[in-house]
Amino acid sequence: MISKVNCLKMMLMGALLGMSAGCASTTEEGAIGVDRKQLMLVSSEQMQQVSADAYEKMKTEAKGKGQLDRNAAQVQRVQAVANRLIPQTGVFRKDAPGWKWEVHVMTSEEVNAFCMPGGKIMFYTGIIEKMKLTDGEIAAIMGHEMAHALREHGREQMSREMLKQYGVGMLVNFGVLNENYAQMVDTVSALTISLPHGRNQESEADEMGLELMARAGYPPQDSVTLWQKMSQQGGGTLEILSTHPSDEKRIARLQELIPKVQPLYHKM
Repeated sequence: MISKVNCLKMMLMGALLGMSAGCASTTEEGAIGVDRKQLMLVSSEQMQQVSADAYEKMKTEAKGKGQLDRNAAQVQRVQAVANRLIPQTGVFRKDAPGWKWEVHVMTSEEVNAFCMPGGKIMFYTGIIEKMKLTDGEIAAIMGHEMAHALREHGREQMSREMLKQYGVGMLVNFGVLNENYAQMVDTVSALTISLPHGRNQESEADEMGLELMARAGYPPQDSVTLWQKMSQQGGGTLEILSTHPSDEKRIARLQELIPKVQPLYHKM
């Protein structure tokens, strides 16, 4: 008869083997050199389908409230930036230029923009108007958000959460941890695993976004002015408790990388 401990070891070994099989990089390195193995337990097709459904729902709701693509000039401007960036995504993923890209603008005071898996982009009027964005700064934001989609960061984060919940739940079921201790483990995991990885994802998006905008012919320095504006808009945050790098470190890293992508910009 197999003991609980031996059974637990076998299950953990199986989980580790599954993790190894699911670890790969979703993108090519590009000139910037982004290369990190990623744990993927959720399929790309699942994530893209869920994202497409969520995007359609958001568009329908926004359209019903008269908030979707109200300002034709802003829509044209954002779409023009996207049209220059999208062909450059092939540097990181050969399949990406062929995604079913969509770009829309939502009327909202919120300072926000995103790109869902599969290339579903939404800009909010609040970020364009409050930040007084130049086209280059729009490209910096859009490149950053595109990079999240290219690297499939949402899929990666969901996979991590599944593994964390499954792993802790398995230990509880086998009597290794009591529920109160498991909750504490979850909290510690959030601070020592989830958040640092979140910062890594943000840094990757910054770096890949910088390369995308340079290749598309937008001045790399505009990425720095963007985050300087962001810093003035949002104020400082404690980096240790944030999924985003501090504004100072983010700006310093971008300034460090600009000489690396400047030749790509001058080629345009």
